[in-house]
Amino acid sequence: MIRDKALLLAPMEDITDATYRKVIAALGGTDIMYTEFISSDGLIRNGRKSLDKLLLAEDVRPMGIQIYGHVPEAMIAAAQMAEDAGADIIDINFGCPVKKIANRGAGSGIFKNIPLMLEITKKVVDSVKTPVTVKTRLGWDDKSLVIDKIATQLQDCGIQALTIHGRSRAQMYLGTSDWTLIGKVKANPAITIPIIGNGDIDTPEKAKAMFDLHHLDGIMIGRACVGQPWIFKHIRHYLDTGEHMPEPTLQDRIEFSKKHLAISVSDKGDWRGIIAMRRHFVHYFKGIQNFRETRTRLLRSNDVQEINNILDEIGERFT
Repeated sequence: MIRDKALLLAPMEDITDATYRKVIAALGGTDIMYTEFISSDGLIRNGRKSLDKLLLAEDVRPMGIQIYGHVPEAMIAAAQMAEDAGADIIDINFGCPVKKIANRGAGSGIFKNIPLMLEITKKVVDSVKTPVTVKTRLGWDDKSLVIDKIATQLQDCGIQALTIHGRSRAQMYLGTSDWTLIGKVKANPAITIPIIGNGDIDTPEKAKAMFDLHHLDGIMIGRACVGQPWIFKHIRHYLDTGEHMPEPTLQDRIEFSKKHLAISVSDKGDWRGIIAMRRHFVHYFKGIQNFRETRTRLLRSNDVQEINNILDEIGERFT
């Protein structure tokens, strides 16, 4: 299911939607992608936003559908819906640290109830034929870093791979990701499933270092791909050759932005497609000096042609 030194796209709400997955897939380098996480409650209640996330593009494969929740019956139903939608993998999110999710016992909040974590995992695995994986964290806080103890229990539930983010829930996304326990899980001779590391990998050198140090089966990349859909291709090239690909020029970023905008508008319509692009524009052009006025115009425009004209202007003014 997972190739040697696999590179996986992490699920990120409102970022790694179907449009951005198409952009990343076209550039190459990824081995597995995941949907944004989907509420099991939203699915069983036929919530439009949740159901929309089940729509998969046949040319972007393999695709994992990630679900979250804290009620076993709802998670079973959601897993079966994900299977019916054509998921290649069903991933259970036990890692989201967001307060409104964790405080009700879902996401990383499940660390407060390990028996429930195992119950949900086992019941989801038993309810579908599709391979089930889990994404989680090191533990609730620095006093309860239990992933090395529960990894074998999750494996015993029948999951096919385990992704570990190198932070506790209490850390949120602050501080530095600690891969020590991820490596400890991988080194455990009782572990036979693929172990995937996640957290702070934003350069080819860091990816290679973690593969070399901990002998992991894969690395999942999240925030570092925002504004850099080419990062997977660059990391794969470095892992395969030891050489760096040239960094995209400003003109390259402009062309990426135009293509991304075109796909977004095609997928969502002009209005929704433009709104969805605004968070990406910020990252495509991050770091350009004296860019504030141009950025404001870019983010306020509601017209596709005007946005393309502004993008052309960026090439003329800032190259």
